Amino acid sequence: LTQVARKYFEVFRILIVGRSNAGKTTILQWVCVTTEQPEIFDGNGKKKPSLVIPVDISQRGEHSIENELIFSSNLGFIFHDSCGFEAGSAEEFNKMKDFVLDRATTSHLQKWIHAIWQVYCIPATDYNRPIVASEKKFFQEFPVLVLLTKLDTLASNAYNELKNEGCSKERARELRCEHAQEMLERLQGQIESELGRTQFPPKSYVHLTNMHENNANCGPLLEMTATALDEVALQLLLVSTQQTNLHLCIEWAVKMY
Repeated sequence: LTQVARKYFEVFRILIVGRSNAGKTTILQWVCVTTEQPEIFDGNGKKKPSLVIPVDISQRGEHSIENELIFSSNLGFIFHDSCGFEAGSAEEFNKMKDFVLDRATTSHLQKWIHAIWQVYCIPATDYNRPIVASEKKFFQEFPVLVLLTKLDTLASNAYNELKNEGCSKERARELRCEHAQEMLERLQGQIESELGRTQFPPKSYVHLTNMHENNANCGPLLEMTATALDEVALQLLLVSTQQTNLHLCIEWAVKMY
């Protein structure tokens, strides 16, 4: 099945969407096991001139969702980035919508988008309002996997909240991890409640922490993505394309056969 999928698709394409500074570039580097920046190609596969790429790919000048982001460490993935939510304009949102619909209906199978990752960065402040209207609108159009990033900031939020409630510094330090977990559960419950009422509720939620550490594990993200796919051939294509988790390859090989 993997050989059949590669015959028709050749690569696994992912659209990653979300606000700037949400950690999108880090996620892609994480998945491709690299610290290098991606090479950029236009929609026709022509390499674009060398650019100095900021830490967050959505801050790039002359941004286009048609651009293909490819890491030399793993040529089996092609990524597309959209900053439609960041802009908050109907024009940007419609560009993103048109792109997804075009890729879903094209007869060129190599152009299909196989997964959409929606990245939510847990803010350092005002974490009780994680979703804006333009983001919620996206879930009325397409099925998506939700990635919750920078969860580490909740520990600091939890510490400050406990201090504000009258805890001593020592007691706040003791309780902050437990309190951060409670805050995360409330936060995800709120997100699930809001997005659960949309036409296409998220297929799955993935918590991403410690993404800058060398031993960070992106296995849960890849496994959730594979599970959310409807086609077995695409599931195996994804699992065989990733190079970070041998256990995942073995697990899916056993599961399929």
